[in-house]
Amino acid sequence: MNVFYTTDDNVVPQVAASICSVFENNKEMPAISIYVASMGVTPENQEKLRLFAEQYGRDVYFVEIQDLSSYIDFAFDTSGWNSIVLARLVLDKLLPENIDRILYLDGDTIARDNLTDLWNTDMEKCVIGASIEPTTSVARRESLGMGEHPYFNAGVLLIDLKKWRKQKIGQQILEYYRQKEGKLFANDQDAINGSLAGEIYVLSPRYNYCNTFDFYPYRTLKKLTSPAPYISEQEYNDTKVHPAIIHYLGEERPWRAGNTHKYAADFKHYLALTPWADTPMEEGWGTYFKCFKVFNTVTRPFPMLRYKIIDSLIPAFMRRRAKQLKKQKT
Repeated sequence: MNVFYTTDDNVVPQVAASICSVFENNKEMPAISIYVASMGVTPENQEKLRLFAEQYGRDVYFVEIQDLSSYIDFAFDTSGWNSIVLARLVLDKLLPENIDRILYLDGDTIARDNLTDLWNTDMEKCVIGASIEPTTSVARRESLGMGEHPYFNAGVLLIDLKKWRKQKIGQQILEYYRQKEGKLFANDQDAINGSLAGEIYVLSPRYNYCNTFDFYPYRTLKKLTSPAPYISEQEYNDTKVHPAIIHYLGEERPWRAGNTHKYAADFKHYLALTPWADTPMEEGWGTYFKCFKVFNTVTRPFPMLRYKIIDSLIPAFMRRRAKQLKKQKT
């Protein structure tokens, strides 16, 4: 199994925990190779990750990216996200030619189960497989020209690299991004959805579980996804009971002090097995999480109201993230 991550030096502990969770839950796999698109990961951290992988008999390979403009020849605005996320769009240029399939995982994911079935998924004619993100607004989907096709989250992607190269999918996505003048709300994720609408294989949400499932009942998520089709209620229930990959979306992340994420313990468990076990919790979130808990309690009986409030606040969250990213760079 080949797994691809993108990261800078600031979130190496989170990526290490994710990699550890993949190793721990897939010990029977004969081979697992990890490929990391790096933007400034220090040689010391790279070596620590390599040595850590060797303990499991696995390999980690780094591809250093100094400047994404050498791969993307037009101006782009990542709206508060680190530009390293765009490496997903050029992974065919970053990975060895002999790799025919890759599993992309965001660094804020944790595997809780064996991934053999996911890795062996028959995607039929599709080049990419992903899980539906039901809370994307109709207006945003319309702006991307998606019609009645569902919108997908790009935090977990199963990619047929052989078809990707043959069909020049990367060029197709980048051309769409260029036509949008490099300005999309969710940058590469929007570009993937807009350019490949109707051509993405639907993976079970078990492989991309986020706290959306804790905040909204099935009927609400189905309504939000409409007019696009959504998963069955049985699959929704099965996902809540036994998710295979946790994706820590939103602001409530398990490395932030005061968080009450349902699966925070999973992250802490795998982080403790890595060389970054002593990484301190990120402080400064106490008040936010207290307010968030009250908000969730008050709005629980009114899921559509909760959604409308959150959707209206997302631009503010993005501005906050942009300021944080700017501080990290300085």
